[in-house]
Amino acid sequence: MNFLKILKKSVIDSQLYVSLMGTLFAVFFMEEQNTFRLPSVLLIFITYFSGYLYTKYQKTKHFFKILILNAIAGIICAFLIIINHNEIRLVKWFIIVVLGLLYNSFFLDVYIRKIPLLKVFYVGLVWALVNCWLTLPEFSFPIFLISFFYITALVLPFDIRDMKVDTVKTFPTIIGVQNTKYLAYFMVFVSCILALFYLKIIYSTAFFISSIITFLLIYFSENKRNDSYFSFGVETCSALPFLFLLILSIFDK
Repeated sequence: MNFLKILKKSVIDSQLYVSLMGTLFAVFFMEEQNTFRLPSVLLIFITYFSGYLYTKYQKTKHFFKILILNAIAGIICAFLIIINHNEIRLVKWFIIVVLGLLYNSFFLDVYIRKIPLLKVFYVGLVWALVNCWLTLPEFSFPIFLISFFYITALVLPFDIRDMKVDTVKTFPTIIGVQNTKYLAYFMVFVSCILALFYLKIIYSTAFFISSIITFLLIYFSENKRNDSYFSFGVETCSALPFLFLLILSIFDK
């Protein structure tokens, strides 16, 4: 039990886990598009990690330290882009970072997280832009839609988890838990269908298997469930396409 608590505090609560999951989701599409490069993977992980740290600690006594850490992370990211890519990639990265700041920054009078119902779509938007725009030479609309619907669906269970503590209106508080699940099912289904049409066969198969598990985790999402169910279980869904891709690749040899 103590080991699990230490694991949760050091990996999940530290934002390392969600950053890794987001990075692996991006790697899945990078592999499919044959654009995998280690500097890009490092860039995405640092961007996610510094962004989630900023969101979590901005109203705490640690905020100044996080700002310094974010500044260092920004310099490292800019360096990675300049050395390994071009100025266009730098502009793309900067726009995505600004969108992240607009999501939840206390110095803004109104930020995205305060706007009812918009949060889930905004998170899907930012993650989708990383996958379909930042890592590719040209914007990929199919990858944008696959990522957008899938990630938006994964955010909805977290709204179910937080429905009693959220200060803004969310889908569970407006349309109910069951209808929120139906909405999430629909988004996963659309994402899966798009993947089957637009991704290479081994990638679409991996995504299809991931979608089945995602359906199950959404189905069992309840407000009374332990936080680990969401922060570990549901969060892992974004890495499942890549993990199943690895498994299928082994059997394909």
